[in-house]
Amino acid sequence: MNNIKNQFSIKDLENLTGIKAHTIRIWEKRYNLLQPKRTDTNIRYYDLANFQKLLNVSYLNNNGYKISKIATIQEEEIPNLVKEIANENNLDSHAINAFKLSMLNFDQSLFYKTYESLLKDKDFESIFYTIFIPLLTEIGLLWQTDTITPAHEHFISGLVRQKILINTELLQAKLQNKSTTTFVLYLPENEIHELGLMFVNYLLLKKGYHCIYLGQSVPILSLKDIQSYYDDIVFISYLTVKPSSEDLRKYLEEFEITLLKNHNSKLWLLGKVLESSNMENLPKQIRPYKSIKSLISTID
Repeated sequence: MNNIKNQFSIKDLENLTGIKAHTIRIWEKRYNLLQPKRTDTNIRYYDLANFQKLLNVSYLNNNGYKISKIATIQEEEIPNLVKEIANENNLDSHAINAFKLSMLNFDQSLFYKTYESLLKDKDFESIFYTIFIPLLTEIGLLWQTDTITPAHEHFISGLVRQKILINTELLQAKLQNKSTTTFVLYLPENEIHELGLMFVNYLLLKKGYHCIYLGQSVPILSLKDIQSYYDDIVFISYLTVKPSSEDLRKYLEEFEITLLKNHNSKLWLLGKVLESSNMENLPKQIRPYKSIKSLISTID
């Protein structure tokens, strides 16, 4: 059975585009901008074509075009006008919309085409900060609201992961360590969201540091072995869902007892879990960061 989502409620469109459902209804009734369909049981829904058109209409509206004017433009001309404006103005929101369409249509070609167009004006680091981080944040919210399926999330995450790996490999091939500090990057047990951590690894390698990337779901005790090889270690972890905010203190206490006492090691933390957790009065060797940029900015 095909479980891929290709029918969207008006609430889904609101989540995907940021346009309020009330506004969508007005545009639909007053200007006939969208043509919703109906299921066999007479429930209204919107298809991918409606979603794509709404993204384009929203883009034009945000760039100074009144809805009454957009409604007079031939439907087939709207994407061309969007491309013209995107070439002249800020490409970021247009690129994010293109990546969303790539995700919803499982269109690898559109992903690669959009990424290559961005490389004309940005390097990989800039693309990740300005495009991929906002995109992945939106995708996390869309998944939580059931607007997209896990298949959509895995598809786009896999393509972003591919780009991180390619750029990381290019750095590793010419890496010359400039410090005695070793960064050990890992995710706690049952944590699988590693794109942010992978990007941190890339940025540290770019600065010339020695990194050991361990990846997903690593038990605390497994990290102990590394301390017999290196004296100056900074562990870095990215907590998206695990451990939960309720379990975080207990996790950090275990980490301190197992790895930080009587050793010159540190633990630096990033991730969404920190936002809903009390991060005051931590041991001096444990340091939380609000963003990847803030963490990287503290490193020479």
